[in-house]
Amino acid sequence: MRSDSNEENKKSVQKNKNQFVSDVKQILDKARQQAYSAVNTAMVQAYWLIGQRIVREEQDGKERAEYGKEILKTLSRELSTEFGKGFDERELRRIRQFYLTFPIRDTLRPELSWSHYRLLIRVTNEDARQYYLNEAADQHWSYRTLERNYSTLYYERLLSSKQKEPVTEEMLEKTGSYQQDQLEFIKNPYVLEFLQLPENCTFTEAKLEQALLNNIQKFLLELGKGFAFVARQRLIRTETSDFYIDLVFYNYILKCFVLIDLKTKGLTHQDVGQLDMYVRMFDDLQKADTDNSTIGILLCTETDKTIAKYSVLNQNKQLFASKYMPYLPTEEELAAEVEREKLHFRLQMEKGEAL
Repeated sequence: MRSDSNEENKKSVQKNKNQFVSDVKQILDKARQQAYSAVNTAMVQAYWLIGQRIVREEQDGKERAEYGKEILKTLSRELSTEFGKGFDERELRRIRQFYLTFPIRDTLRPELSWSHYRLLIRVTNEDARQYYLNEAADQHWSYRTLERNYSTLYYERLLSSKQKEPVTEEMLEKTGSYQQDQLEFIKNPYVLEFLQLPENCTFTEAKLEQALLNNIQKFLLELGKGFAFVARQRLIRTETSDFYIDLVFYNYILKCFVLIDLKTKGLTHQDVGQLDMYVRMFDDLQKADTDNSTIGILLCTETDKTIAKYSVLNQNKQLFASKYMPYLPTEEELAAEVEREKLHFRLQMEKGEAL
């Protein structure tokens, strides 16, 4: 009997312990959700008010055409100086469109973030927009869930399906991993810009990748061939996505930007295509008329060999070889430097394990 009583006591203690841990987790989850909601609500409300103010200012100045053209340019310059680079003219145009799309503030849903609304203002079908707005809020869709559903015409497919359950079940299965990303809020670049937090808070890179980036950065600067460091984890933003370039340099001899993209895995054609996109976007958004075309270098380090690929737009191979190669590291130099750092990293890890 005593043994049975002890066993019951152990079960009771364990049950209490489990309940205690569960209660604490719920407190933290609730607090995190409240913090997420508070930041998003403040951000969305602020952008709505800014959009309203921009529209009113443009209307007041409608008889002064030149003044109207300068409104966003002037505002962008002033805000960027004081609040960071999240307020370029394109983003201010989105904020204005946000107000025009949702002119009644009470129709905004506090469950949704600015990322959600940036997508919703692109939905031209009003019925579809209202559906996505309500579903995203009521079902607590993450931004990535909303983005996928919109891009796969989820609303239109539901309307045209006699049996809607399979369509919904498929959606839930395809977006399940998006809903479980607990760090999505922390990774949101718009929240970081709004709170003026450093962009690199959004990344938790592998130690090897970090060590390699550190070394490549120093290596290129030590070459003494005109390299000047510009930025690390440089944000490049499209209409729908954010990308981060590992390292950006400017070569004042070649008069061009040099982008480094590092992959600690096997090289794929998607990687090459992404680097080519980076180069094209940098040429479009950053290059001055007096600059030469941007160069992209792609490093892949999963195997014992390092693959370096160069992309020079609007330049033929002969010009690239004769003009650019004397000032750029060769594939052999890059490979040797990366391999040297990989060996150094392994030795450090082994030393740490031994200690």
